[in-house]
Amino acid sequence: MLSPNDKKLEKLDPFYRPSVSEQKTSAEIISEARNALRTVRTQRPFTPREDQRKLFGRASSRTPENRPPSSFSVHASSFESSDSRPIFGTRLSPLELKPKTPASPATEEDPCPSFPKPPVDPTKTRRISSARARLLRAASQGALLPDVTLPPAQPKRVESKETVTMGDSVVKIHGIYLTESNAIGHLSHPPQLTYDGDFGEIKEQEIFKGAASLPSHLRSGRDQGKRRSGASLCSRSSDRSRLDTETDSKLDLQEKDTEIEVGEVFWNTRIVPILRELEKEENIETVCAACTQLHHALEEGNMLGSKFKRRSILLKTLYKLVDVGSDLLSLKLAKIILALKVSGKNLLNVCKLIFKISRSEKNDSLIQNDGILESLLEVLRSEELQANTEAFLYCMGVIKFISGNPGFLHEMIGKGAVEILMNLMTQINENTKKSGTCLPNSGHLLVQMTATLRNLVDSPLARSKLLSISALPQLCTVMGQYIGDKEVCTNVARIFSKVTTYHDCCVALANYSRCYALFLNLINKYQKKQDLVVRIVFILGNLTAKNNQAREQFSKEKGSIPTLLSLFHTFYKLDLHSQKPLGEGEERPKAPRPAQAEDVLIKLTRVLANLAIHPSVGPAIAAHPRIVGLLLAMLESKSIDDCEELVINSTAAINNLSYYQVKNSIIQDKKLYIAELLLKLLVSHNMDGILEAVRVFGNLSQDHDICDFIVQKNVHKFMIALLDAKHQDICFSACGVLLNLTVDKDKRVILKEGGGIKKLVDCLRDFGPTDWQLACLVCKTLWNFSENITSASSCFGDEAANTLLVLLSSFLDEELALNGSFDQDLKNYHKLHWETEFKPVAQQLLNRIQSHHTFLEPLPVPSC
Repeated sequence: MLSPNDKKLEKLDPFYRPSVSEQKTSAEIISEARNALRTVRTQRPFTPREDQRKLFGRASSRTPENRPPSSFSVHASSFESSDSRPIFGTRLSPLELKPKTPASPATEEDPCPSFPKPPVDPTKTRRISSARARLLRAASQGALLPDVTLPPAQPKRVESKETVTMGDSVVKIHGIYLTESNAIGHLSHPPQLTYDGDFGEIKEQEIFKGAASLPSHLRSGRDQGKRRSGASLCSRSSDRSRLDTETDSKLDLQEKDTEIEVGEVFWNTRIVPILRELEKEENIETVCAACTQLHHALEEGNMLGSKFKRRSILLKTLYKLVDVGSDLLSLKLAKIILALKVSGKNLLNVCKLIFKISRSEKNDSLIQNDGILESLLEVLRSEELQANTEAFLYCMGVIKFISGNPGFLHEMIGKGAVEILMNLMTQINENTKKSGTCLPNSGHLLVQMTATLRNLVDSPLARSKLLSISALPQLCTVMGQYIGDKEVCTNVARIFSKVTTYHDCCVALANYSRCYALFLNLINKYQKKQDLVVRIVFILGNLTAKNNQAREQFSKEKGSIPTLLSLFHTFYKLDLHSQKPLGEGEERPKAPRPAQAEDVLIKLTRVLANLAIHPSVGPAIAAHPRIVGLLLAMLESKSIDDCEELVINSTAAINNLSYYQVKNSIIQDKKLYIAELLLKLLVSHNMDGILEAVRVFGNLSQDHDICDFIVQKNVHKFMIALLDAKHQDICFSACGVLLNLTVDKDKRVILKEGGGIKKLVDCLRDFGPTDWQLACLVCKTLWNFSENITSASSCFGDEAANTLLVLLSSFLDEELALNGSFDQDLKNYHKLHWETEFKPVAQQLLNRIQSHHTFLEPLPVPSC
């Protein structure tokens, strides 16, 4: 083709200009579709939707005994109370305490008498409740309860609800049973055990908390190794002095007593009535409303979390309601239970409860309306991964299910689901790297996480977040570490197959150089696993479509081309077996369905076509007899009516390989056989197939033997007819073939057959003002045709000559008209080539026509 540096138009370049190896501009990338070497598009592999919601689908490689179940029962008895007795436990009877002989004062560690301290400063007790202040003054003055052992048969009881019963040191305080050791710490560590049926209601005079409210013989339970039970007067004085010291040290804590009393009032007035309402279980609507009211009240009273002292009372009441069996009620219960920060087995069971509900799609609206998603994400965000892997598994199972519902996508992404999942994935990668092994539970969890991400990346915002936190390398690391887990690898491949269809994500993955070796390892390991392999090859096709660096990096990986060739051969054989009729008594080998094997071949031919664009990779593939042989086999055995995409992709690959005029090219050696195969496409009714065949002829027609073949088979008539197609790309390619034919002087006359000259002029008129490339080809073809011109009228015809004079004159005086929306770079690119590529050719042709034309009358202005 002509360039500004061409000195002689008579010395024509080949139809297709060699590609420039240097970095392309954005405009050049966009215009690449008009070049000889072109990329191939294809559809993303289809992923069928699972008909049931399960942790692992029907195609799972995990056997039932090696994977967690998706079906199970969750009852009230499934839960346990780690902070109190079992829910339905029987109250224990007090045990007898056998008195011991008092020890001699000489055996005590501190035989010296200790004088009591002065009374506590009144200013320090001003902020404390009156009942507690009286207790503290009595303690400072030694007026404690007598330190004596009560007879076992007659336990001493306090008149209020606070009861201390001696046996084996069993104490009942505020209607709650405690052991002696728990009773000692009643102030600083409130008990969370079985309540006495009254939801722990406490009046002001019952607030006896702190070590000062207990007899010293209860406190002695912790110090039996140091003191004997019958202490002397000296030791009791020492104990009282020590108690005073402890009391002083706790004064700062006691400043909160007022707040505690307010909490008691809130509990009695707001929470207890709701709990009583829940115990009635009159109907589901009432109980659900009470649960909603309870959650709001707990939140208002700052009673959510794991540190609330009556948490066990709440949990036991909630656990009992699980057996009601209502999905709506269970979700409300689960939300409160999670807000109370349960752990261990209870966390697992509540996640299982939600999982069980989420398995039915009809419950998606309940999940969305109740806002349980935020609670689940909080579990993943705040709980420890290694200690709660199984709970995380079912929690992720729920999130995976609802992520398949488009109505949840915006909410999930807005609440940080992408960041939470990638943080967990990073933890798993780090733990796997440290331990050196892939734990099965982590693999199960990764299946759910990657399946969820696969759903989320449909959103542009999710893809943007993945790029911002550099998630694609982390996903590659997961693939590498869990390469033996096919489901994990398949899910990650599904993520990549989605995101690489977008330019920014495709560039990000292509820039991660380790991905190419990883993909090759996966192909080698799972060569016959169609569902995984087809996605890996599709990803490679995306990476190599517009990125010359990616083509080079992949081709330089060890065994890259042999791996593709092996895969091509494997699925070609599988495809043949699926079509071969069975003989008598012959069994068909187990193979993917024909469509599946064909899909892999489609993606493979696309990768080969893309790789062939690279100037160093293309000639190597063109010289590879097995690769070229398999591509030709596709054209031999496949019909475009039955296997359209495979035939078109194979033809496009052959087109790119035919560009290279190298000595050892198999394409050049078999050019006539290829031309024969292309005739089938030319006479088909598929315009895409016709276009690809014409493009191959455009490259091959640079050879004299192919030009003879075209004339002998009347292919040139078909090319002239295509000029009427009113399709720019088809006109462009057909004109290229005609251009190469006119290089041979003996074949120029064929342009007059079928009105070729007029059709070329019509193309120039219709497409020239907006398509400088096509206009340039038309002018160069007419220039070749008119090399020995003596008269413009006899050469082109009067009408065509007059039209050419007007068109060329107007084009030289005008700028390129660009239709549609173009960015500034693209506009500048086309305008530059309009000036430097088209106008020199148009000027030379115009000069030739003017010098051999006689003007008989004013020329009409043709309509453009």
